[in-house]
Amino acid sequence: MNKPLRRVAVFCGLLVLALLIRVNWVQFVQSDQLKNDPHNRRVAIERYSTPRGNIIVDGKAVTGSTTTDIGDFKYKRTYKNGAMWAPVTGYASQAFDSNQLEKLNDAILTGTDDRLFFSRTVDMFTGGKQKGGNVVTTLDAKAQKAAFDGLGKSKGAVVALNPETGAILALASTPSYDPSTFAGMSNKDAEAYNALQKKNDPDDPMLNRALRQTYPPGSTFKVVTAAAALENGLYTDPDAKTNSPDPYLLPDTAGLPLHNEGSIPCENATMRVALQWSCNTVFGKISADLGNAKMKAEAEKFGFNNGKIDTPVRAAESIFPKDNRPQNAQAGIGQASNRATPLQMAMVASAVADGGKLMKPYMVEQLVAPNLNVVQQHTPQELSRPLKPENAQKLQSMMETVVKEGTGKTAQIDGVTVGGKTGTAQHGENNKDNPYAWFISYAKTAKGTPVAVAVVIEGSDTLRDDIAGGKLAAPIAKNVMKAVIEGER
Repeated sequence: MNKPLRRVAVFCGLLVLALLIRVNWVQFVQSDQLKNDPHNRRVAIERYSTPRGNIIVDGKAVTGSTTTDIGDFKYKRTYKNGAMWAPVTGYASQAFDSNQLEKLNDAILTGTDDRLFFSRTVDMFTGGKQKGGNVVTTLDAKAQKAAFDGLGKSKGAVVALNPETGAILALASTPSYDPSTFAGMSNKDAEAYNALQKKNDPDDPMLNRALRQTYPPGSTFKVVTAAAALENGLYTDPDAKTNSPDPYLLPDTAGLPLHNEGSIPCENATMRVALQWSCNTVFGKISADLGNAKMKAEAEKFGFNNGKIDTPVRAAESIFPKDNRPQNAQAGIGQASNRATPLQMAMVASAVADGGKLMKPYMVEQLVAPNLNVVQQHTPQELSRPLKPENAQKLQSMMETVVKEGTGKTAQIDGVTVGGKTGTAQHGENNKDNPYAWFISYAKTAKGTPVAVAVVIEGSDTLRDDIAGGKLAAPIAKNVMKAVIEGER
């Protein structure tokens, strides 16, 4: 071979080698990246080429699939009572991707998860079409309906937990939306999706208020402050008088007073009486006496300042701030920079109800293959121990006094022991906006403590003077607890 031909041969060989390297790089290194690229239309076409598996509540599917003749997609998602379940399911849209359980469990629902390899292999040999698996949730349909109906036209959220396991029983958020209205890719779907965006609807119906919105927790946070007082030995007897003037002058200020709402017996009140009537002065002083570090540490045992609480949908981080003395006193009554999600406050009630043990909240019980074989089973996990058992019992007795003889009477259920705490949280510059109405609670029966609930009403048609946790939020919590208890009987 002469010299020019040899050079051409070497050059061609290098080209072939480069091509082989590139092909192998794409096939084995970039395959996952390309597969998951949102602009890879083939993935989307494959995703909707077969009916998706379903999301299951109480043994029944709350989702479905239907055929469509628009574009390249053969099937699109449908939802049963979509607005009620949207905070749980999220959405799966041909045009707008997916979120929440639909997104997190997409591989199971489309049948592409590696754990469904056996099922896919059987389908390949039998000639059957690829099928999606199912996501079995922990939700209780009757509790969810009680929560959603209770919120009605109000803006707010409800979360109910099983304190013994952390299973989420209800997760409602209003106003809501029907994911079916934009499951396809027509102009009508696009109009429906755009109409739901916050820029076009200030009520932000696609915001999951139960998990993703934080609020000042108001007086419901006094349960955490009472827990901090018991755990740190500031007060050990709920019925011993506290050293609490009325009004209480905030520390490190020029005598700025902290007042109570109305004429309630708060001067030197016991912790039980202070929780019963929601004395700001007592709990503000407890928070100041303990100091910011101890209050922050106790709040963090309940889940505050934890940005990785996954249900599996990740909850927004609830905040108990590092702050100065007067602000820390205000944070101890759920104001200042103190912020909490409804899930967080349900966790507080849950930990008290379960003897001081906080279980990690979760809403997916099982992932199952199309042949109903279980491919993943959730095991309840303990998250922390905010209270010693003896202190949890003391706090339970105080919360039960709130419902039996205090501000939470509207949550009473015949034949059932109910513990609770009301809250009315101020917000807006100089408190110009309507306050948030809160209620957290739990119910005990002869079988145990099956449910803890948090309710927040962010906005309603109620007059400002009538907005209170006991009036607006407690009746909703009562109906959710009743639904769970009646389901157990």
